[in-house]
Amino acid sequence: MVSGFDNITKIPELRKRLIVTFLLLAVYRIGVAIPTPGINSQALADFFARAQGTLFGMFNLFSGGALERLSVFALGIMPYISASIILQLLTVVIPYLDRLSKEGEMGRKKITQYTRYGTVILSVIQGFGISFGLEKMQGPVGEAIVLNPGWAFRLMTVITLTSGTAFIMWLGEQITERGIGNGISLIIYAGIVARIPSGIASSYELLRTGELGLFIILIVVAIMVLVVGAIIFMERGQRRIPIQYAKRVVGRKIYGGQSTHLPLKVNTAGVIPPIFASSLLMFPLTIANFLEHPITNAIRNHMSPENLVYNIFYVGLIVFFCYFYTAVVFNPVDVADNLRKFGGYIPGIRPGKNTAEHIDRVLSRITLGGAFYVAAVCVLPTILARQFRVPFYFGGTAVLIVVGVALDTVTQIESHMLTRHYEGFIKSGRLKGRRG
Repeated sequence: MVSGFDNITKIPELRKRLIVTFLLLAVYRIGVAIPTPGINSQALADFFARAQGTLFGMFNLFSGGALERLSVFALGIMPYISASIILQLLTVVIPYLDRLSKEGEMGRKKITQYTRYGTVILSVIQGFGISFGLEKMQGPVGEAIVLNPGWAFRLMTVITLTSGTAFIMWLGEQITERGIGNGISLIIYAGIVARIPSGIASSYELLRTGELGLFIILIVVAIMVLVVGAIIFMERGQRRIPIQYAKRVVGRKIYGGQSTHLPLKVNTAGVIPPIFASSLLMFPLTIANFLEHPITNAIRNHMSPENLVYNIFYVGLIVFFCYFYTAVVFNPVDVADNLRKFGGYIPGIRPGKNTAEHIDRVLSRITLGGAFYVAAVCVLPTILARQFRVPFYFGGTAVLIVVGVALDTVTQIESHMLTRHYEGFIKSGRLKGRRG
């Protein structure tokens, strides 16, 4: 593995991509520390100190600590993800968007442009909700969080937060294009990892003062190790469908005749379903937590992360998005057509429609198992950690994102190395990422 890291420096393009990725992530972390004007920072910090383990703690986790400072990046990347969800859902309903999605690169660029517009609109809505809510909030001893309430503060907050989200969106696109890995996922990854040192420090302080027992900490650590091991095992799991290629005679040469397989990942959708589900639940809850109304109060009471109703919706959305995103990224009909075009077939299955139906049936079954695995990883550790009163937000969603994004990024790095005939991180073979 050490030699694998040494080989990275020998590939100029890979070295450049890694440097660009780290620099852009550093810019993101610097922006997290820049506060929005007009905020009593100490009162806001005291408020979030009491909000650990609540919905605000989860929001703060995904924003990388930006929300507790109300920095220029307080909204994080969630408005962009919500806009992406809306566009993908509308693609199924609106024929124009469906045609765009099938027009190749130009169509994807147009959909990306619409996603950016949607991100700005959602950021403006959430920015107004946050600004109105902050004016009504108070610190632990009754001090105002907003120094000078009014429309000047509201407009400044909306402009600042919307600009911050747009800039994060641009950073993510630049990382994807010029760096290594998926930029949006890496930004979420960086925000979660940045919270780990403070969580460890809080746990140590509680252990030192006797408020948290050593046995409880050992149990939480054991749960985390088991969850990480289960994630790595399942993310590398796949169902292999045997493929046979018929012999073809071209001139004086004979092609084909070999046997191979079609790998179908147990979790084809990766970390997208929990991210989509979280962002979809966060949007209405963000508004509800800043407005005082009987309806919003009911939403806030029944849709908090520790509530059964929230977890039922969360699991349902994860299962839905596992199937939905798998259907978006994997088309059995296209795979069957490509197999028939190149003389490939599944033994015992007729080419064409029957092959597509067989692949779809197998994919649907393993996706069900993958969806339940993702839901269990995202919900059970959160419930257990809350029972043990962990002093920071530890959830399976965060662990799944961290491990999944790390596996994807290492897989892409190894692909660059193997393409240029360098040894990868593991000598026995290529690391199996989710994309196979």
